[in-house]
Amino acid sequence: QLQASGGGLVQAGGSLSLSCPASGRTGSSNTMGWFRQAPGKEREFVAYISRSGGSTYYADSVKGRFTIARDNAKNTVYLQMNSLKPEDTAVYYCAATQLFVLSTSVGSYDYWGQGTLVTVSS
Repeated sequence: QLQASGGGLVQAGGSLSLSCPASGRTGSSNTMGWFRQAPGKEREFVAYISRSGGSTYYADSVKGRFTIARDNAKNTVYLQMNSLKPEDTAVYYCAATQLFVLSTSVGSYDYWGQGTLVTVSS
């Protein structure tokens, strides 16, 4: 019901744009977010956006480089990633919740996409 795409291999300093269309019950989600998981590490928060798009929040590690956006008419959330660094290498997951919460916690999200791999070479 969440299908993340747009990952790939990019050199450091480059850009990638991820997208995640929602279908079914996830199409009416409130907060949507992006998380990432690097090999051997726990899944970590990247960014979230409220249903209206009026509230966004970013992890310190991506602030100023990544931008989250959503198009409710298309039921899609996006993540524009600029100035990529090797430490951004991870599987990126989109997530959604029906709850009226703005959360950085993995446990707050009900629905998860399958993940898309982003690899940044130095």
